[in-house]
Amino acid sequence: MSWKTIFCALSDMSRVEHTLTHAADLARLHGAHLDVLSLGVARDPATHYFSGAGAMMVQNIFEGCHEEAAEIDSAARAVLGKQDGFFWSCDKGVAQLADLGHHVADRARFADLAVLPMPYGEGLGPELAPLTEAILFDGRVPAMVLPNTPDITLDPRRVVVAWNDGREALRAARDALPMLQRADRVHVVVVDPPVHGPNRSDPGGLVSQFLVRHGVTVEIDVLSKTLPRVADVLLRRAQDIDADALVMGAYGHSRVREAVFGGASRHMLEHAPLPLFMAH
Repeated sequence: MSWKTIFCALSDMSRVEHTLTHAADLARLHGAHLDVLSLGVARDPATHYFSGAGAMMVQNIFEGCHEEAAEIDSAARAVLGKQDGFFWSCDKGVAQLADLGHHVADRARFADLAVLPMPYGEGLGPELAPLTEAILFDGRVPAMVLPNTPDITLDPRRVVVAWNDGREALRAARDALPMLQRADRVHVVVVDPPVHGPNRSDPGGLVSQFLVRHGVTVEIDVLSKTLPRVADVLLRRAQDIDADALVMGAYGHSRVREAVFGGASRHMLEHAPLPLFMAH
């Protein structure tokens, strides 16, 4: 298994250089092609109601979107033009905020991995969260989400894999194999495992066996939920072992997408100080 196509969707000028510099490093490391989509997003609700918005207003909004996409595209090409050792391509497009998911998912679904900036933070646009959601849920593409800090690596030596015996967690561990196989040590972290069930005597054992057979060096850490959120326990363990990345499934207790991003996934996407590999 390998990553041969890496996808980036960019809609925020302030995140272009940081995101693409790390995405380029990852593409070079894995011999992958980097596909970049620069987006101009119509964030104004007036564009959703054409019957109530003047034609001139709508035209001005979308002209601004095309200009924004062209500006991001120009910045992306400038960053990638300084890189070598891999192939890349750039494209641009515009979308309404309400239709952003469909537009992005159609482009992302043929990639092996997406590299994205953290979707939550001060001064960030409202489109970053639905963009991340579209890639994970509609495109069914795993994502490497980058915190906005300079001292990170996408070739981690120590990795935390959050494990709860769920489908999403297994999907994340499987999709992250190209990264896990390169790591020096992978910690499968289980928080408050169930006291009943077939795996109660060996929590994390089967997924660790799966990883070991793929050449991954694994330790199992069984922890108690000593903090209010499981996400906080995972982040504290990552800090304790000086982890470079964290792997987890994007999941929730509700089938409603907003509920998914209101739980552990949302907390991680707001507070994780290290690269976060997520899959659904």
